[in-house]
Amino acid sequence: MFGLSDVVLAAAGFEAAYQTRSFLPLEHTFFLSVEKKALVLGFSLLAWVAIGLWLGVYEKLDSGHPGIILRDSFRQSAYGAICLVLFEYVLRLDLSRFFLVLFSVYAWILLLAFRLLARRLIGVIRREFAAPRYVMVVGTGPRALELARRIEASAEYGIRLGGFLAEVPGGPSHVGLGSVYEVRPVAELPSILQRHVVDDIIFAVPSESLGELEEIFLLCDEEGVRTHVAVDFFPHVNSTISLDRFGTTPLLTFSAAPYDEIRLLIKRLIDILVAAAGLIVLAPAMMLIALLIRLTSPGPAIFRQVRCGLNGRRFLFYKFRSMCENAEAMQAAVAHLNARDGAVFKIPRDPRLTPIGRYLRKFSIDEWPQLWNVLRGDMSLVGPRPAIPSEVEQYQRWQRRRLRMRPGLTCLWAINGRDAVGFETWMKLDMQYIDNWSLALDWKILLRTIPRVLTGHGAN
Repeated sequence: MFGLSDVVLAAAGFEAAYQTRSFLPLEHTFFLSVEKKALVLGFSLLAWVAIGLWLGVYEKLDSGHPGIILRDSFRQSAYGAICLVLFEYVLRLDLSRFFLVLFSVYAWILLLAFRLLARRLIGVIRREFAAPRYVMVVGTGPRALELARRIEASAEYGIRLGGFLAEVPGGPSHVGLGSVYEVRPVAELPSILQRHVVDDIIFAVPSESLGELEEIFLLCDEEGVRTHVAVDFFPHVNSTISLDRFGTTPLLTFSAAPYDEIRLLIKRLIDILVAAAGLIVLAPAMMLIALLIRLTSPGPAIFRQVRCGLNGRRFLFYKFRSMCENAEAMQAAVAHLNARDGAVFKIPRDPRLTPIGRYLRKFSIDEWPQLWNVLRGDMSLVGPRPAIPSEVEQYQRWQRRRLRMRPGLTCLWAINGRDAVGFETWMKLDMQYIDNWSLALDWKILLRTIPRVLTGHGAN
């Protein structure tokens, strides 16, 4: 619904901007042929909907806070305008800049106005044109009462609370909320279904009680009653919960890391494209750097090391050698210089660095070969930095969750101080990235990493 509304509203904003710009008495006349106008409009509509899907706008419109709707509508229109500018540049269309500004502003206003009214509009449609839905709640505990209050608050959407069913005898006979509701034994459900309209039943009972309610579930299945089960059995588990199916077996899935296959696929495609382009563009400079490393110190130009990747998978990690050839053998001798807490070993102004290695480290040039790891799929452009196995063995249990995301060239730590960030803060930033991951966050981190790398800010 919202994707279709975006197409209509963006098209209206496009035409309004076109007509406004055409009638304004500006120095240059603005006119688009039918073919060019259709091309620009078609791309704009695709861009607006694609960006809406990318930002996850449509998933939260009917329940989003006005501030979130305001922010997301602005971001969608701004990103859409940027895409249109790039499209214009690639095809050399020479569009009016004032038209582009008008289009993005009109589209934003129209999207914002519709979305702010959408929730109320959906409620009116359901209330006026759809039959009320009657919902009963199984259970009388705190969780059941909280769900019942939410159902009462949804009356504007045509949802009605039909009463409570007690899974065990001996409880209260009535529950008082906005109204007073009768509590009946769950054994009376067959007769209730015969005498009353019941569209949905929500089971808000302890997990140990579900097995005893098998006959009630079968009854609802036979009657065609839609059933829901409150699955917050583990109140302290913060994982995202979803229902999957393996063959014919339904599975309740708890995920503490991103699992959206479509967005993760897009992330992987971006990794491949950017890594391939980076390797091609940087190939001459990388050959020169490799030659300089070989000429200025003995040893190979590329340093290889086993690191831990996604879910602990081992892979061979590449970077330009920035230390003397036997640096790992010397680690015990310089261990007293370690300035990092936790499992990470890091020495400011490390004496094992070669003269050219200091500059490679400062500007992160030594990381360039990892584009090959990104292309292979061992790493991503953005993600927690890959740790060596000995470091992982020292992790606390909560820190091991950082392995559930493909490691990356850069992450939140890189834009929050790089080597100046303490180990505990580093781990928490990785958890923050995993918990809030989105494609937009990846681009934000990439764009903020570039100036820090170019200036060498925060690197030892």
